[in-house]
Amino acid sequence: MAVLNWKHHTLLQALMSRGPLQENEFHKIFAAVTGRNPRSHELDFNDFLLKINKELSYVQMELRRCRNQSDGQVCYGLVNNVSDEQSKLGTKYSVPQIALYKGIVKAIMQDATAQGFISTIDVHSGTGSQSQGGSSQVPPALRNFSMSQKEKTLDELVHDRWLCLTPDGDIGLGVKSYIDLRSWFHNSGIPSCEVCNEAAIKAKVCQNEGCTLRIHHYCLKKKFSQSRGEIDCPTCGTQWECQIPKSEVVEIKDELNEPIESQPLARSNRRKLKTNRNADADTVGCGSGSSQGSSSVSDLRRVTRSLARTR
Repeated sequence: MAVLNWKHHTLLQALMSRGPLQENEFHKIFAAVTGRNPRSHELDFNDFLLKINKELSYVQMELRRCRNQSDGQVCYGLVNNVSDEQSKLGTKYSVPQIALYKGIVKAIMQDATAQGFISTIDVHSGTGSQSQGGSSQVPPALRNFSMSQKEKTLDELVHDRWLCLTPDGDIGLGVKSYIDLRSWFHNSGIPSCEVCNEAAIKAKVCQNEGCTLRIHHYCLKKKFSQSRGEIDCPTCGTQWECQIPKSEVVEIKDELNEPIESQPLARSNRRKLKTNRNADADTVGCGSGSSQGSSSVSDLRRVTRSLARTR
């Protein structure tokens, strides 16, 4: 068994105390403890993380890299791979609060227009997501809370980064949800992005009602970076108006032909990997910043395991 040293411990402690970190923050910590730039020493960087994941596997945890669909930022976080009754003990969220969170997640997932958020009015009133074009029923949890209970719970979930606020004040998924529920999203029937094959929760949808194609806004920018004005749907040929919100535009460097992968680091090969290091402007309340309490990992283990058991 390989033993982790203080350098590995420092990186893990940063994630445990601060929660998910944006890629540039994660890289800075790695560079500080190793003296190496992860961009110019990719083999060393990947081997370093593979060693961490090998040890974390013994306690059924994982260091995961994922892209936050709310703002396009690549981030790193710790994930618990166990689902059991014990994992629910000690969480600060009550059963009704977890039910509300699950209801919001499901309502966002069921939105046929893939806007990636639910109206705050819909959350408070429990009237549905018709304003988003969704046809599904809003889960009962959105109707069974009082206004003050909902406001308190939403504040906590946004603060802990399970949810986020959009610039317009609507409710979207936070970075923790994207990191921890990645596999569950992928297996829940949500159409995958044409470019990166990840569940497209917040994405551009083909205007052709008979076409199910979706592409993340950051993947769309990457795939059609040379296009101007309009593009054709890769599946049905329907013409799209290619206008990407400024907050979701990702700077494209020199990896235009490389798919964006959101995958557990433990599955990475030891050869030199090509990874996207793109930065993006923060969406209000949706970023994967570093201010997070020490309870983040335990809450991550417990809250989303309840959701995963509803599959």
